[in-house]
Amino acid sequence: MLSFASSSLLRTSLHFHASSHQPVPMSRRSISPFRRKVFCCSTATKFDSVSKSGGGGLREPENDSDVLIECRDVYKSFGDKHILKGVSFKIRHGEAVGVIGPSGTGKSTILKIMAGLLAPDKGEVYIRGKKRAGLISDEEISGLRIGLVFQSAALFDSLTVRENVGFLLYENSKMSENQISELVTQTLAAVGLKGVENRLPSELSGGMKKRVALARSLIFDTTKEVIEPEVLLYDEPTAGLDPIASTVVEDLIRSVHLTGEEDSLGKPGKIASYLVVTHQHSTIQRAVDRLLFLYEGKIVWQGMTHEFTTSTNPIVQQFATGSLDGPIRY
Repeated sequence: MLSFASSSLLRTSLHFHASSHQPVPMSRRSISPFRRKVFCCSTATKFDSVSKSGGGGLREPENDSDVLIECRDVYKSFGDKHILKGVSFKIRHGEAVGVIGPSGTGKSTILKIMAGLLAPDKGEVYIRGKKRAGLISDEEISGLRIGLVFQSAALFDSLTVRENVGFLLYENSKMSENQISELVTQTLAAVGLKGVENRLPSELSGGMKKRVALARSLIFDTTKEVIEPEVLLYDEPTAGLDPIASTVVEDLIRSVHLTGEEDSLGKPGKIASYLVVTHQHSTIQRAVDRLLFLYEGKIVWQGMTHEFTTSTNPIVQQFATGSLDGPIRY
């Protein structure tokens, strides 16, 4: 898990392998060695315009005061492979956005650039109107918390569920261990998990691991005077899950959003906005309201979820139907 100093916390987690298979009591002293093995970062961003090629009836509001994250003409290459070729879009307060498209078109890459784990080769990323110059160590940019939920869940193998979920607070808060433990229990209950605090990740199902990762991205220091809004970024949150487990995760994604929905404890969600990278049609239908279609490094279509299956864009039509005939080739 990544943690960042200052109010602009980016809370993510990296997969960590350890030889120990037994739970080790976690304290601030015992957790501190992980500080150097797991890097931490934070970012803030504002975004300008979204490609509207290929249809899509959305019009950008003129007022950008509610824009939380913006990507503007972002390019990214790895060696000779050009992944992103001028991607632009905005995430506004209250939005539930999905990024879809064929495999290898840069969906996870743009997610990591938004989170500050990758720097664009060209283009700009803004957090609440402030340009981010580098990666997630930009402590001078505040006003927004960004959480990243990895596709693999990325839990620490040798830490218990309690220690995984509370990792950020053990590292970067002044909360007592009892306070953290109580908050971890409440957060796990909010994603439908009870009585799992002392288990290791190896003792969890795939769906439970996804929910633990979600809980870890949701938890925050409740003793702070000012709590910034949070944007959650999900990378294939239902990948590898059966249809029922997928539905559970999709509904949880909705329930933690600030739209009047209630979580498993019957409390309103706390997430200002979220973005989901997905291939799953069920996730598109249940978890998001607006879609961005990424193809060959560019946004070729954007629209509301209900417009997805009726789009006249041949790329979108082929993807929606799963047809082998069309412009998308493998």
